[in-house]
Amino acid sequence: MQHTPNANRLHIAIFGRRNVGKSSLINAITGQDIALVSNISGTTTDPVYKAMELLPIGPVVIIDTAGIDDEGDIGTLRVNKTREVISKTDIALVIFSSENPISPIEHEWLSMLKEANIPVIGVINKIDILNPDMAMYQEFDMPFVKTCTNDPASIQRLKTELFHHVPFYEKDTILGDLIKPGDTIVLVAPQDIQAPKGRLILPQVQTLRDILDHKGLAITVTDDNLEVMLTKIKHQPDLVVTDSQVFEKVNEILPKDVPLTSFSILMSRYKGDLDSFIAGAVAISELQDYDKVLIAEACTHHPLQGDIGREKLPKWLKEYTGKKIETVTKAGIDFGDDLSEYKLIIHCGGCMFNRKQMMSRIIQAQKNNIPITNYGTAIAYMNGILDKVTGMYEKKLKER
Repeated sequence: MQHTPNANRLHIAIFGRRNVGKSSLINAITGQDIALVSNISGTTTDPVYKAMELLPIGPVVIIDTAGIDDEGDIGTLRVNKTREVISKTDIALVIFSSENPISPIEHEWLSMLKEANIPVIGVINKIDILNPDMAMYQEFDMPFVKTCTNDPASIQRLKTELFHHVPFYEKDTILGDLIKPGDTIVLVAPQDIQAPKGRLILPQVQTLRDILDHKGLAITVTDDNLEVMLTKIKHQPDLVVTDSQVFEKVNEILPKDVPLTSFSILMSRYKGDLDSFIAGAVAISELQDYDKVLIAEACTHHPLQGDIGREKLPKWLKEYTGKKIETVTKAGIDFGDDLSEYKLIIHCGGCMFNRKQMMSRIIQAQKNNIPITNYGTAIAYMNGILDKVTGMYEKKLKER
C-alpha cells in the first residue's frame, strides 16, 4: 500500500481562505507535521502533495493549497496554482473558520467544485475558539463537520465522514475483467532507446501485476522475439498487449484470430473513456491543411531521438492524411484553458494522472467541441485496426 503509485490514490484536496487552519488540519488528520503552520497569512504557497495511507480509506494523496483569498500579483499566481488542483481532486474539504463570516469567495469556489462534479465536505474549524451557529451553513447543500485540531474525536469524525463520501475514483482492474484464470497473455514491450534503463515503463508494470493478480499466465517479450515465442508455446495466446508504436508489426505477425490491444488502449479504459477516444481517432480523417493538433503528455521527460509525441505521431499524421498538419506538444500540467485553436487532441496513456485528471481533460475537450483521442487509439486507427483492437473488449466481456 505504501508503494501504490500516486496516480492510483484517492486525491483529497484542502481548500479555504488564508489562516482558517488548513495546514494544521492536515497535520491533525495525518498525525504528522506535513504542512508548515504559522499565524502569518499566506504561509502555504504552491500546492503541497503528501502520499500516505489514511485508514479506513487506504492509499491517498492529500493536497494542501494556498489561501483562495490570496492577494496581489504573487497571490494571484498562488490562487491560479490552487485552481489547477481542482482538475485532479477526487474529493474536497472546504475549510471555514468559526471566527469568520461566510464570504462570496467561498460561494465562488464551491460553485467551481460543484461544476466539476467533485464531492465536498465542509469543515468548520477552530470550534475551540468559537462554537459556530450551524444555521448560517444551511444554505450549502453538503455535509459539515465541526473540528478542532487539538481534539482527536473531532478529527476522527472528519475521517469517518470522508470515508462515507469517498467517490468512485478508479476502476478496479486494468484488464482483469477481460481474462480468466489460466489465460495466457503476451506482453510485447520493445526495449528501444526510449525504454528506461533497467526497468519497464509504468503501464507495462501495472498491466503485468494485474495479470498476476487475476491468475493469468504472463509472457513478456520484445517485438523482435514475438515470432519465435509463438512457436514455443503449445496454444495461441488468449490476448496480446503491445506497445502501440509496434502495432503494425505485431498485427502482421499474429494469427488473425488472436485478440490484440495495446497498453495505451488499456489505459484509456482504466483512466479515461474509451468511447470518447475512439470517436476522437475517427476525426483524424477530417483534418485539413494547416489544422493544429495538440499532442498532450501527462509527464515531463527529456525527449530522445524517435520520441513518439514530437517525432513519430506528427510524421504518421502527415503521412496518413496527406495534409500539412501543424502539431503542438505540451507536457505535464500545461494543457491550457483555451483549446479553440486545435482541431484534435491526442493524449498519451495518462499513467501518471489519476482518473479524475484524465476525465477532466476529456470533459474540457468535449465542452469545446474538440475531438480527443489517445496514442493507442490514434495509432490503431491510422493502421486500419481500430475495430479489431477495441471491438475485442465487448467479445471478451461476453466470454467472461
